[in-house]
Amino acid sequence: MPERIQAVLFDLDGTLADTAPDLGAAANFLLLEEGRPQKPLAELRPYTSQGVRGLLRAGFGIDPEHDDYPRLAQRFLEFYAEHLCEDTRLFSGIPELLDHLEDAGLAWGIVTNKRMRYTDPLVARLGLSPRTPCVVSGDTTAAAKPSPLPIQHACQLLASAPQRSIYVGDDLRDIQAGRAAGCLTVAVSYGYLGHNGPLESWGADLIIDHPQELIEFLQKLA
Repeated sequence: MPERIQAVLFDLDGTLADTAPDLGAAANFLLLEEGRPQKPLAELRPYTSQGVRGLLRAGFGIDPEHDDYPRLAQRFLEFYAEHLCEDTRLFSGIPELLDHLEDAGLAWGIVTNKRMRYTDPLVARLGLSPRTPCVVSGDTTAAAKPSPLPIQHACQLLASAPQRSIYVGDDLRDIQAGRAAGCLTVAVSYGYLGHNGPLESWGADLIIDHPQELIEFLQKLA
């Protein structure tokens, strides 16, 4: 365990913000446009952390190798870009968690696989971009999560040693990337989780059901 935590890094979709309503709306728009029945958000929600790839799999049952994938993916992203933050909200407890980090003098940042053209405007609309100098997107570094590169880059931006940093996420890739970077890892059970097996099998250092539990964890470390 590190002597003192210097920074906390977060995944975006499913960890900081509930983006499922807007991503699900894009999937259902596409289903309707293609003459297919729409799907309940609860059915689409577990695929949200996988972005367009996961939602096209959930909606259409196709993978990137399918002939229709490029056309559908482009149309999906066009719609999503136009409706980026209509129903997206920070999860309950996240505003208080970020306030606690700042009051405690801890740096924080965002590391997401979402591409920069969507990350930056979304983070701005959520009111987060003025608060952190660290927003690392899926195309910021040479590889996205589960590669450790984005998290290592974020640690450099915040001048925080990986072993004194925490990475928080809701997908197995998040925990794999955080561990590979040398960070403590936290899995959030309130996120999208995907279909990666039991949360307890991911190897995270801590599992939390609510952001308040991370505050309590940090207070114990302090």
